[in-house]
Amino acid sequence: MAASFHSGKPKAAIRSNVEPFHAMDILAMANAFAQEGRDIISLCVGQPGAPAPDTALEAARSALQGGRLGYTDAAGIQPFRRRVAEHYNEQYAIELSPERVFATTGSSAGFNLAFLAAFDAGDRVAIATPGYPAYRNIMRALAIEPVEIETDEKTRWALTADQIREAHASSPLKGVLIASPANPSGTMMKPEALKEIVEICEELGLWLISDEIYHGLTYGDATGLEEETALRYSDHVIIINSFSKYYCMTGWRIGWMIVPQILLRPIERIAQSMYISPPELSQIAAIAAFDGKQQLQQVKAGYAENRTLMLDALPKLGFTNILPIDGAFYAYASVENFTDDSMEFAKRVLRETGVAITPGLDFDPVRGPNYIRFSFAGTKSDIEIAIERLGNWSGLK
Repeated sequence: MAASFHSGKPKAAIRSNVEPFHAMDILAMANAFAQEGRDIISLCVGQPGAPAPDTALEAARSALQGGRLGYTDAAGIQPFRRRVAEHYNEQYAIELSPERVFATTGSSAGFNLAFLAAFDAGDRVAIATPGYPAYRNIMRALAIEPVEIETDEKTRWALTADQIREAHASSPLKGVLIASPANPSGTMMKPEALKEIVEICEELGLWLISDEIYHGLTYGDATGLEEETALRYSDHVIIINSFSKYYCMTGWRIGWMIVPQILLRPIERIAQSMYISPPELSQIAAIAAFDGKQQLQQVKAGYAENRTLMLDALPKLGFTNILPIDGAFYAYASVENFTDDSMEFAKRVLRETGVAITPGLDFDPVRGPNYIRFSFAGTKSDIEIAIERLGNWSGLK
Protein backbone atom coordinates (compact mmCIF):
# COMPACT_ATOMS: atom_id res chain seq x y z
CA MET A 1 0.00 0.00 0.00
CA ALA A 2 1.43 3.37 -1.01
CA ALA A 3 2.45 5.66 1.81
CA SER A 4 0.28 8.71 2.44
CA PHE A 5 2.20 11.95 2.59
CA HIS A 6 -0.79 14.11 3.43
CA SER A 7 -3.51 13.91 6.02
CA GLY A 8 -6.61 15.97 6.46
CA LYS A 9 -7.72 18.79 4.18
CA PRO A 10 -5.28 20.95 2.18
CA LYS A 11 -4.35 24.21 3.87
CA ALA A 12 -3.62 27.71 2.65
CA ALA A 13 0.03 28.41 1.88
CA ILE A 14 2.11 30.12 4.53
CA ARG A 15 2.86 32.90 2.03
CA SER A 16 -0.82 33.89 2.10
CA ASN A 17 -0.64 34.79 5.79
CA VAL A 18 -0.21 38.52 5.30
CA GLU A 19 -1.91 41.33 7.15
CA PRO A 20 -5.27 42.43 5.74
CA PHE A 21 -5.54 45.85 4.14
CA HIS A 22 -7.52 47.43 6.97
CA ALA A 23 -8.70 50.34 4.81
CA MET A 24 -10.53 47.82 2.64
CA ASP A 25 -12.08 46.21 5.73
CA ILE A 26 -13.41 49.61 6.79
CA LEU A 27 -14.64 50.19 3.22
CA ALA A 28 -16.49 46.86 3.28
CA MET A 29 -18.12 47.85 6.57
CA ALA A 30 -19.07 51.24 5.10
CA ASN A 31 -20.53 49.59 1.98
CA ALA A 32 -22.62 47.27 4.14
CA PHE A 33 -24.03 50.26 6.04
CA ALA A 34 -24.75 52.03 2.74
CA GLN A 35 -26.67 49.00 1.49
CA GLU A 36 -28.80 49.26 4.61
CA GLY A 37 -29.73 52.78 3.56
CA ARG A 38 -27.36 54.75 5.80
CA ASP A 39 -25.80 57.96 4.48
CA ILE A 40 -22.08 57.16 4.41
CA ILE A 41 -19.23 59.52 3.57
CA SER A 42 -16.05 57.67 2.70
CA LEU A 43 -12.74 59.27 3.59
CA CYS A 44 -11.02 55.90 3.85
CA VAL A 45 -9.69 55.00 0.40
CA GLY A 46 -7.48 56.93 -2.00
CA GLN A 47 -9.96 57.06 -4.84
CA PRO A 48 -10.68 60.28 -6.75
CA GLY A 49 -14.30 61.34 -6.65
CA ALA A 50 -14.10 62.62 -10.22
CA PRO A 51 -14.44 60.42 -13.32
CA ALA A 52 -11.76 59.87 -15.94
CA PRO A 53 -11.22 62.93 -18.15
CA ASP A 54 -13.56 63.38 -21.11
CA THR A 55 -10.70 62.79 -23.55
CA ALA A 56 -10.15 59.30 -22.11
CA LEU A 57 -13.86 58.46 -22.10
CA GLU A 58 -14.28 59.52 -25.72
CA ALA A 59 -11.26 57.48 -26.80
CA ALA A 60 -12.71 54.45 -25.01
CA ARG A 61 -16.10 54.91 -26.69
CA SER A 62 -14.47 55.04 -30.10
CA ALA A 63 -12.46 51.92 -29.36
CA LEU A 64 -15.57 50.04 -28.26
CA GLN A 65 -17.38 51.02 -31.44
CA GLY A 66 -14.54 49.41 -33.35
CA GLY A 67 -15.80 46.12 -31.99
CA ARG A 68 -12.54 44.29 -31.35
CA LEU A 69 -10.24 44.48 -28.37
CA GLY A 70 -7.58 41.86 -27.81
CA TYR A 71 -4.24 40.96 -26.36
CA THR A 72 -1.39 43.41 -26.85
CA ASP A 73 2.33 42.98 -26.38
CA ALA A 74 3.07 42.24 -22.73
CA ALA A 75 4.77 45.64 -22.50
CA GLY A 76 1.79 47.44 -24.06
CA ILE A 77 0.93 48.93 -27.41
CA GLN A 78 3.54 51.13 -29.03
CA PRO A 79 1.40 54.31 -29.01
CA PHE A 80 1.01 53.95 -25.22
CA ARG A 81 4.74 53.52 -24.69
CA ARG A 82 5.56 56.46 -26.94
CA ARG A 83 3.02 58.73 -25.22
CA VAL A 84 4.37 57.95 -21.74
CA ALA A 85 7.90 58.67 -22.99
CA GLU A 86 6.66 62.02 -24.36
CA HIS A 87 5.16 62.77 -20.95
CA TYR A 88 8.61 62.57 -19.34
CA ASN A 89 9.90 65.09 -21.85
CA GLU A 90 6.94 67.42 -21.28
CA GLN A 91 6.82 67.12 -17.49
CA TYR A 92 10.48 66.70 -16.53
CA ALA A 93 12.45 67.61 -19.69
CA ILE A 94 13.88 64.08 -19.71
CA GLU A 95 14.50 62.27 -22.99
CA LEU A 96 13.29 58.70 -22.60
CA SER A 97 13.25 55.79 -25.04
CA PRO A 98 9.76 54.28 -25.39
CA GLU A 99 11.47 50.88 -25.22
CA ARG A 100 11.97 51.42 -21.48
CA VAL A 101 8.26 52.06 -20.85
CA PHE A 102 6.29 49.02 -19.70
CA ALA A 103 2.49 49.14 -19.40
CA THR A 104 1.07 47.44 -16.31
CA THR A 105 -2.32 46.48 -14.91
CA GLY A 106 -2.30 49.31 -12.43
CA SER A 107 0.70 50.12 -10.26
CA SER A 108 0.03 46.95 -8.25
CA ALA A 109 1.18 44.78 -11.15
CA GLY A 110 4.21 47.04 -11.46
CA PHE A 111 5.26 46.22 -7.91
CA ASN A 112 4.76 42.50 -8.48
CA LEU A 113 6.89 42.62 -11.62
CA ALA A 114 9.59 44.77 -10.05
CA PHE A 115 9.88 42.56 -6.97
CA LEU A 116 9.97 39.35 -8.98
CA ALA A 117 12.51 40.63 -11.49
CA ALA A 118 14.86 42.38 -9.04
CA PHE A 119 14.77 40.24 -5.90
CA ASP A 120 15.08 36.62 -4.86
CA ALA A 121 13.44 34.92 -1.90
CA GLY A 122 15.19 36.01 1.29
CA ASP A 123 16.44 39.33 -0.10
CA ARG A 124 16.05 42.33 2.19
CA VAL A 125 14.42 45.54 0.93
CA ALA A 126 14.23 48.77 2.92
CA ILE A 127 10.93 50.65 3.16
CA ALA A 128 9.78 53.56 5.31
CA THR A 129 7.18 53.53 8.05
CA PRO A 130 4.63 54.95 7.90
CA GLY A 131 4.15 53.64 4.38
CA TYR A 132 1.80 51.91 1.97
CA PRO A 133 0.96 48.46 3.43
CA ALA A 134 0.91 46.60 0.11
CA TYR A 135 4.67 47.05 -0.16
CA ARG A 136 5.38 44.84 2.84
CA ASN A 137 2.47 42.48 2.19
CA ILE A 138 3.47 41.70 -1.40
CA MET A 139 7.09 41.27 -0.37
CA ARG A 140 6.20 38.84 2.40
CA ALA A 141 3.97 36.84 0.06
CA LEU A 142 7.01 36.54 -2.24
CA ALA A 143 9.32 35.58 0.66
CA ILE A 144 11.18 38.89 0.39
CA GLU A 145 12.02 40.49 3.73
CA PRO A 146 10.78 44.09 4.13
CA VAL A 147 13.14 46.07 6.35
CA GLU A 148 10.90 48.69 7.91
CA ILE A 149 12.75 51.83 8.94
CA GLU A 150 10.97 54.32 11.17
CA THR A 151 10.86 57.90 9.96
CA ASP A 152 9.84 61.02 11.86
CA GLU A 153 9.84 64.78 11.67
CA LYS A 154 13.65 64.83 11.94
CA THR A 155 13.95 63.13 8.54
CA ARG A 156 10.80 64.80 7.25
CA TRP A 157 9.05 61.43 7.38
CA ALA A 158 11.21 59.93 4.63
CA LEU A 159 14.11 57.52 4.39
CA THR A 160 17.56 59.09 4.31
CA ALA A 161 20.81 58.00 2.73
CA ASP A 162 22.33 57.60 6.22
CA GLN A 163 19.52 55.28 7.32
CA ILE A 164 19.98 53.15 4.22
CA ARG A 165 23.73 52.94 4.77
CA GLU A 166 23.21 51.96 8.41
CA ALA A 167 20.63 49.28 7.59
CA HIS A 168 22.88 47.85 4.89
CA ALA A 169 25.86 47.73 7.25
CA SER A 170 23.77 45.88 9.84
CA SER A 171 22.67 43.21 7.37
CA PRO A 172 23.05 43.60 3.59
CA LEU A 173 20.10 44.98 1.64
CA LYS A 174 19.24 44.13 -1.95
CA GLY A 175 17.02 47.12 -2.58
CA VAL A 176 15.18 50.22 -1.38
CA LEU A 177 11.62 51.34 -2.10
CA ILE A 178 10.61 54.98 -1.70
CA ALA A 179 7.50 57.06 -2.43
CA SER A 180 7.27 60.81 -2.88
CA PRO A 181 4.62 62.12 -2.34
CA ALA A 182 4.06 59.35 0.16
CA ASN A 183 1.02 57.42 1.26
CA PRO A 184 -0.40 57.87 3.95
CA SER A 185 1.00 61.35 4.57
CA GLY A 186 1.38 63.09 1.23
CA THR A 187 4.80 64.24 2.43
CA MET A 188 7.46 64.76 -0.26
CA MET A 189 11.22 64.43 -0.38
CA LYS A 190 13.20 67.48 -1.30
CA PRO A 191 15.05 66.97 -4.61
CA GLU A 192 18.45 66.96 -2.91
CA ALA A 193 17.29 64.24 -0.48
CA LEU A 194 16.02 62.15 -3.39
CA LYS A 195 19.32 62.60 -5.20
CA GLU A 196 21.23 61.41 -2.12
CA ILE A 197 19.15 58.24 -1.95
CA VAL A 198 19.75 57.49 -5.62
CA GLU A 199 23.48 58.00 -5.08
CA ILE A 200 23.72 55.78 -1.99
CA CYS A 201 21.83 52.99 -3.77
CA GLU A 202 24.24 53.18 -6.69
CA GLU A 203 27.22 53.26 -4.33
CA LEU A 204 26.01 50.16 -2.45
CA GLY A 205 24.77 48.33 -5.55
CA LEU A 206 21.11 48.33 -4.50
CA TRP A 207 18.00 48.40 -6.64
CA LEU A 208 15.94 51.55 -6.10
CA ILE A 209 12.21 51.42 -6.78
CA SER A 210 10.55 54.84 -6.82
CA ASP A 211 6.76 54.93 -6.42
CA GLU A 212 5.68 58.13 -8.17
CA ILE A 213 1.95 57.43 -8.36
CA TYR A 214 1.02 60.76 -6.74
CA HIS A 215 3.02 62.89 -9.14
CA GLY A 216 0.81 65.61 -10.56
CA LEU A 217 -0.92 66.01 -7.19
CA THR A 218 1.39 68.44 -5.42
CA TYR A 219 0.68 71.80 -3.82
CA GLY A 220 3.77 73.82 -4.58
CA ASP A 221 1.97 77.14 -4.21
CA ALA A 222 1.34 76.30 -0.56
CA THR A 223 4.46 74.28 0.27
CA GLY A 224 7.21 75.58 -1.99
CA LEU A 225 8.03 71.99 -2.98
CA GLU A 226 7.79 70.55 -6.48
CA GLU A 227 7.84 66.89 -7.44
CA GLU A 228 10.96 65.33 -8.92
CA THR A 229 11.45 61.95 -10.51
CA ALA A 230 14.29 59.64 -9.46
CA LEU A 231 14.88 59.17 -13.19
CA ARG A 232 16.51 62.59 -13.12
CA TYR A 233 19.49 61.17 -11.28
CA SER A 234 19.94 57.67 -12.74
CA ASP A 235 18.87 55.39 -15.58
CA HIS A 236 19.22 52.39 -13.28
CA VAL A 237 16.19 53.10 -11.07
CA ILE A 238 12.80 51.44 -11.44
CA ILE A 239 9.94 53.95 -11.69
CA ILE A 240 6.34 52.91 -10.99
CA ASN A 241 3.37 55.12 -11.78
CA SER A 242 -0.31 54.80 -12.60
CA PHE A 243 -3.34 56.54 -14.06
CA SER A 244 -5.33 55.85 -10.88
CA LYS A 245 -4.66 59.03 -8.92
CA TYR A 246 -3.98 62.23 -10.89
CA TYR A 247 -5.80 60.86 -13.94
CA CYS A 248 -8.84 59.62 -11.95
CA MET A 249 -8.79 56.16 -13.55
CA THR A 250 -8.70 53.70 -10.62
CA GLY A 251 -11.13 51.20 -12.14
CA TRP A 252 -9.37 51.15 -15.49
CA ARG A 253 -6.43 49.32 -13.92
CA ILE A 254 -3.67 50.81 -16.02
CA GLY A 255 -0.23 52.02 -15.03
CA TRP A 256 3.35 52.01 -16.20
CA MET A 257 6.93 51.29 -15.26
CA ILE A 258 10.17 52.86 -16.45
CA VAL A 259 12.61 49.99 -16.50
CA PRO A 260 16.42 49.81 -16.68
CA GLN A 261 17.60 48.09 -19.84
CA ILE A 262 18.90 45.07 -17.94
CA LEU A 263 15.42 44.30 -16.54
CA LEU A 264 13.35 44.79 -19.69
CA ARG A 265 13.44 41.20 -20.89
CA PRO A 266 13.16 39.63 -17.40
CA ILE A 267 10.06 41.73 -16.65
CA GLU A 268 8.60 40.95 -20.05
CA ARG A 269 9.05 37.21 -19.54
CA ILE A 270 7.33 37.32 -16.14
CA ALA A 271 4.50 39.55 -17.41
CA GLN A 272 3.81 37.28 -20.38
CA SER A 273 2.96 34.43 -18.02
CA MET A 274 1.34 36.38 -15.18
CA TYR A 275 -0.78 38.91 -17.04
CA ILE A 276 -0.52 38.24 -20.82
CA SER A 277 -1.00 41.98 -21.33
CA PRO A 278 -2.66 45.02 -19.79
CA PRO A 279 -6.21 45.77 -21.07
CA GLU A 280 -6.08 47.26 -24.55
CA LEU A 281 -9.11 49.48 -23.91
CA SER A 282 -7.45 51.00 -20.85
CA GLN A 283 -4.24 51.67 -22.74
CA ILE A 284 -6.17 53.50 -25.47
CA ALA A 285 -8.04 55.58 -22.90
CA ALA A 286 -4.84 56.33 -20.99
CA ILE A 287 -3.13 57.74 -24.07
CA ALA A 288 -5.98 60.22 -24.43
CA ALA A 289 -5.98 61.01 -20.70
CA PHE A 290 -2.74 62.94 -21.18
CA ASP A 291 -4.76 65.42 -23.26
CA GLY A 292 -7.25 66.00 -20.45
CA LYS A 293 -4.93 68.13 -18.33
CA GLN A 294 -7.23 71.16 -18.19
CA GLN A 295 -10.04 69.08 -16.69
CA LEU A 296 -7.64 67.25 -14.37
CA GLN A 297 -6.15 70.50 -13.09
CA GLN A 298 -9.66 71.59 -12.10
CA VAL A 299 -10.02 68.37 -10.11
CA LYS A 300 -6.68 69.06 -8.46
CA ALA A 301 -7.84 72.58 -7.53
CA GLY A 302 -10.71 70.91 -5.67
CA TYR A 303 -8.24 68.78 -3.73
CA ALA A 304 -6.34 71.93 -2.80
CA GLU A 305 -9.53 73.42 -1.34
CA ASN A 306 -10.20 70.20 0.57
CA ARG A 307 -6.63 70.22 1.86
CA THR A 308 -7.16 73.71 3.28
CA LEU A 309 -10.40 72.60 4.94
CA MET A 310 -8.68 69.62 6.54
CA LEU A 311 -5.68 71.57 7.79
CA ASP A 312 -8.00 74.11 9.40
CA ALA A 313 -10.50 71.68 10.89
CA LEU A 314 -8.54 68.69 12.16
CA PRO A 315 -6.57 70.51 14.90
CA LYS A 316 -9.79 72.12 16.13
CA LEU A 317 -11.35 68.66 16.36
CA GLY A 318 -8.47 67.42 18.51
CA PHE A 319 -6.34 65.63 15.92
CA THR A 320 -2.66 66.41 16.40
CA ASN A 321 0.73 65.96 14.75
CA ILE A 322 -0.56 66.17 11.19
CA LEU A 323 2.24 65.17 8.84
CA PRO A 324 3.20 67.65 6.08
CA ILE A 325 0.66 67.44 3.25
CA ASP A 326 2.88 68.35 0.30
CA GLY A 327 0.99 66.25 -2.23
CA ALA A 328 -1.50 63.41 -2.78
CA PHE A 329 -4.89 63.76 -1.06
CA TYR A 330 -4.41 62.48 2.48
CA ALA A 331 -4.13 63.88 5.98
CA TYR A 332 -2.35 61.59 8.44
CA ALA A 333 -2.96 62.68 12.02
CA SER A 334 -2.54 61.44 15.56
CA VAL A 335 -5.60 60.34 17.58
CA GLU A 336 -3.69 60.26 20.86
CA ASN A 337 -6.27 62.62 22.41
CA PHE A 338 -8.96 59.96 21.93
CA THR A 339 -7.50 56.45 21.80
CA ASP A 340 -4.53 54.16 21.38
CA ASP A 341 -6.49 51.81 19.11
CA SER A 342 -7.11 53.49 15.78
CA MET A 343 -8.85 50.42 14.31
CA GLU A 344 -11.57 50.40 16.96
CA PHE A 345 -11.71 54.19 16.78
CA ALA A 346 -12.33 54.04 13.01
CA LYS A 347 -15.09 51.45 13.47
CA ARG A 348 -16.73 53.54 16.18
CA VAL A 349 -16.58 56.72 14.10
CA LEU A 350 -18.16 54.87 11.17
CA ARG A 351 -20.93 53.36 13.29
CA GLU A 352 -21.78 56.58 15.09
CA THR A 353 -21.21 59.26 12.42
CA GLY A 354 -21.34 57.50 9.07
CA VAL A 355 -17.84 58.79 8.25
CA ALA A 356 -15.34 56.14 7.08
CA ILE A 357 -11.67 56.79 7.92
CA THR A 358 -8.59 54.58 7.77
CA PRO A 359 -6.75 53.26 10.83
CA GLY A 360 -3.03 53.95 10.90
CA LEU A 361 -2.34 50.29 11.65
CA ASP A 362 -2.26 49.79 7.88
CA PHE A 363 0.71 52.09 7.49
CA ASP A 364 2.78 51.61 10.62
CA PRO A 365 2.57 48.42 12.73
CA VAL A 366 4.27 50.13 15.69
CA ARG A 367 2.92 53.68 15.84
CA GLY A 368 -0.13 53.18 13.63
CA PRO A 369 -2.58 52.47 16.46
CA ASN A 370 -2.18 56.14 17.37
CA TYR A 371 -2.88 57.50 13.86
CA ILE A 372 -5.73 57.90 11.39
CA ARG A 373 -5.62 58.68 7.67
CA PHE A 374 -8.26 60.91 6.10
CA SER A 375 -8.65 60.94 2.32
CA PHE A 376 -9.84 64.24 0.90
CA ALA A 377 -10.16 62.99 -2.69
CA GLY A 378 -13.93 63.44 -2.69
CA THR A 379 -16.07 66.51 -3.18
CA LYS A 380 -15.81 69.67 -1.11
CA SER A 381 -19.37 69.06 0.09
CA ASP A 382 -18.44 65.61 1.40
CA ILE A 383 -15.47 67.02 3.28
CA GLU A 384 -17.56 69.78 4.83
CA ILE A 385 -20.28 67.36 5.93
CA ALA A 386 -17.72 64.91 7.34
CA ILE A 387 -16.08 67.68 9.36
CA GLU A 388 -19.47 68.80 10.68
CA ARG A 389 -20.40 65.25 11.71
CA LEU A 390 -17.09 64.71 13.45
CA GLY A 391 -17.41 68.01 15.23
CA ASN A 392 -20.90 67.14 16.46
CA TRP A 393 -19.90 63.67 17.56
CA SER A 394 -19.77 63.30 21.31
CA GLY A 395 -16.36 61.66 21.14
CA LEU A 396 -14.82 64.78 19.65
CA LYS A 397 -16.47 67.46 21.77
